[in-house]
Amino acid sequence: MIGVLSNAGVMEGITNSAEEQQPSTPLSNSWSNKQESSKNEKPKPVGGFVLVHAGAGYHSESKAKEYKHVCKRACQRAVDRLKAGALAVEAVTAALVELEDSPFTNAGMGSNLNLSGGIECDASIMDGKSLHYGAVGAISGIKNPVLVANRLLSEAQRGKLSAGRIPPCFLVGRGAHDWAVSHGIPPCPSEKMATKFSLSAYKRNKRKMELAEKLDTGHNQTKKRRQSCENENGSGCLDTVGAVVVDLEGNVAAAVSSGGLAMKHPGRVGQAAHYGCGCWAENTCNMNPYSTAVSTSGCGEHLIRTMLARECSTAMQSEDAHQALLEAMQNKFISSPFLASEDRVLGGVIVLRCCRCVEAPPSQNIQGILVEFLWSHTTESMCVGYMSAQDSKAKTHISRLPPGTVPGQCLAIEGGVCRLSVVE
Repeated sequence: MIGVLSNAGVMEGITNSAEEQQPSTPLSNSWSNKQESSKNEKPKPVGGFVLVHAGAGYHSESKAKEYKHVCKRACQRAVDRLKAGALAVEAVTAALVELEDSPFTNAGMGSNLNLSGGIECDASIMDGKSLHYGAVGAISGIKNPVLVANRLLSEAQRGKLSAGRIPPCFLVGRGAHDWAVSHGIPPCPSEKMATKFSLSAYKRNKRKMELAEKLDTGHNQTKKRRQSCENENGSGCLDTVGAVVVDLEGNVAAAVSSGGLAMKHPGRVGQAAHYGCGCWAENTCNMNPYSTAVSTSGCGEHLIRTMLARECSTAMQSEDAHQALLEAMQNKFISSPFLASEDRVLGGVIVLRCCRCVEAPPSQNIQGILVEFLWSHTTESMCVGYMSAQDSKAKTHISRLPPGTVPGQCLAIEGGVCRLSVVE
């Protein structure tokens, strides 16, 4: 399913759903239900489904192979955990660790350097079953920030601390680093987290900023510095990573991690750490017919001011998932009154929603989980990967805006459907 919109309305619409082209599309073929070899043989349960992203920004053709490869590895790591019986939170953490460890992503290793030449990372995770959330912001010296966020979440689930103190769910800076080390997460010197690519980008950006400052003074200097920042922090640098997962029991989880904008001010915390902005996960309940999980990427300030993760999750309770996400991205993001002063609104999301459905006579006590997964972005491109536990390997795709469309003023949306068998 693909749709492209501008602020003026629909520019182009193409329907290419998995269910409509079952003979040819890999989305339907990869998740077609296997027939039972015997009526008396109970089908084996399937472990779940994972959807990951390596950022909404710009992914050059020269590095497309690397971006796709890391997405495949992240999917495989998550599926391996699901097959081993892990819940969604553990699987989504495994996917994020793989994404953070890649030198090609702006998260963990290889993160963007800030104005001072340091690395400060943001990350968060949310469990749809307990609705607990953990996050770190502007943390330095930790190779996998998502591990700290996950540990914060698990510690909060244990209950109150001594003397009835409330456990933290969001820590920043030095305090986050010290808490992580005290809870067994090993430190990693920031200089070891920088890569040749991130260091060369920092030096190039610094030279451009210094040149802009020499060109003029006063108002013109401020204007040129702002333009330089906009160019360096354009859609090419907005490559936050994330994942959403549904496990065998139908629980959902979401996570996100980022090194932040290139040349950001030290101490800046982006959407990857903010509640309702970087990720969201919520199991089905009496009020919500669907379980939903969302992970975002893009310009953190735009995503924070619109709380896009939670907005997309709420929208997914509508009957038509594709239309709901399209309208949410258009009305709650591109045309949001909170971003009315912005020339370009840059962001992307991956979304999954699921519900239980009967796939066999009730006497056989067999149910299935219907998973609908989508991604959408206003940036030039977005790299995603997806895999179910019954797949032999993950599938990857770099989604791009159609030629001639303006990033930040139009959007692309794609997705598919997956059916998982569950034995009660």
